Amino acid sequence: ENMNRPENIEYRTHFNVVEQETKMDEELKRYLPTDEFEAVIKNKNRAAQILAHQSAELRNLYDKGFIEHNHHVELSLILKELYDHQGKCERIKNFPYPRQFASINLYFIRLFVVMVPFGLIREFDKLGDHMIWLTIPMSALVCWVFLTLESIGESTENPFEGGPNDVPITALSRTIEIDLREMLGETELPPPVQAVNNILM
Repeated sequence: ENMNRPENIEYRTHFNVVEQETKMDEELKRYLPTDEFEAVIKNKNRAAQILAHQSAELRNLYDKGFIEHNHHVELSLILKELYDHQGKCERIKNFPYPRQFASINLYFIRLFVVMVPFGLIREFDKLGDHMIWLTIPMSALVCWVFLTLESIGESTENPFEGGPNDVPITALSRTIEIDLREMLGETELPPPVQAVNNILM
């Protein structure tokens, strides 16, 4: 919601968000057989479809006798857990942040900024002649602290939008991918994601 602000647009010139530069179709083609890819790509919730295909394949292996009943149950529970986590991630990503919270917070901060000088002026007047002028820099300092906290809070409301302070989902996903592919015995592994201009995506 705040990625279209001028400061974020300018900052985005210093780093790239891989997920916004590549298409999901191209990424999925690398990991799925053609028939599964075509079945998955036409659905809206592709992650759930991939898990459904895994569940069907697991059932197929069990029916053919390649895995025992207790192993089938354990693997099914793992798939269920993956499905639960995927649903939680979707809810985090898609649940709208209450705008009332952000708006009311901003109004309170502005009201505070207006009222701070009136609260400090009498106290500095008690310190002696000409000390009342310290109200100006001290009010500015106190207000700056609260305005900065409000700005930081707003920039961290959506940690998955590809901002410089967001969760490094790309690096985390790549690390998991490398670990899984190593477990499968693959040798041609993608390189870990490196920070660009001290920003890790």
